[in-house]
Amino acid sequence: MTARARLRVAGVSAALAVAAIVVALVAIGSGDYPMSLPDVVRTLFGGGSPADAFIVRELRLPRVVTALATGGALALAGALFQSLVRNPLGSPDVLGFTQGSATGGLLAVVALGGGTTAVAAGSVLSAIATGTAIYLLAWRGGGHGHRLILVGIGVAGILTGVNSYLLTRANIVDAARAVLWLTGSLDGRGWGHAAVAGGALVLLTPVVAVLGRALANLELGDDPARALGVHVGAVRLTALACAVLLAAAASAAAGPVLFVALTAPQLARRLTGASGPNLLPSLVLGAALLTGADVLAQRLFPGHQLPVGVVTGLLGGGYLVLLLARTARRARV
Repeated sequence: MTARARLRVAGVSAALAVAAIVVALVAIGSGDYPMSLPDVVRTLFGGGSPADAFIVRELRLPRVVTALATGGALALAGALFQSLVRNPLGSPDVLGFTQGSATGGLLAVVALGGGTTAVAAGSVLSAIATGTAIYLLAWRGGGHGHRLILVGIGVAGILTGVNSYLLTRANIVDAARAVLWLTGSLDGRGWGHAAVAGGALVLLTPVVAVLGRALANLELGDDPARALGVHVGAVRLTALACAVLLAAAASAAAGPVLFVALTAPQLARRLTGASGPNLLPSLVLGAALLTGADVLAQRLFPGHQLPVGVVTGLLGGGYLVLLLARTARRARV
């Protein structure tokens, strides 16, 4: 990447980070008890009335931090997957990892009657198991992106059927709770949820950053990457492990929120105009997208909050249709 391209990536990342901060402040200040942006900032830095402090720090800030961390984790996972498979459709939603995470959460609810901690643990463990299974099936004797996509789609179909069956075995209360979690929701999220997604980002982002140049070389193909000194197998396995853990942590924090991992890396690539995985722009754009979607979910219908997954599904589904239509048009040309 040239110096000019790196400068553009840095500028876009900085602008997206500012946008994420502004969206977060708007999210904190909006609600049944509205606050201006200066009041929000003053309260965050220790000022404001006791009522303002309670509303901002105890009620709204944990939810917003969870949204930022979850969106960032999903987008970073999506950027890794898309780089590994060299396909814009590569994301946890398409490749079966989201469905695998949902299976663990459902088992915790249906079979164990577990609460929030059990659902989070089941989600993470099941996502890791799904990732391991897909790796063993797809990368036997080497590994190619198209093979991962085909295996992932097959696993996703199987796990979708399993998840539907688990819902039929649950009692009505557990089924309702499970459906809300499966949709993807930030309602009632606290600091524990923020710590799960945020902790994954803090621990794994440095590892992913080290892999950035190797992943960019790997997008050229396995043989050119080897010629450039990339240890293909080790880089691929490490990147996949990081992507699976990031997606699992995001699901544990907010449920299997769809399409953020798919859309954020593609939009970031279009904004920067740079080749390679665009890891940092994807991360900050994902944080801004999910936080903004949560604001829409709370405000679209006054008096009735939508799960954030409904909004990301509508927006991301529309983007997916456009992406497929554009791909088909290019194929005809």
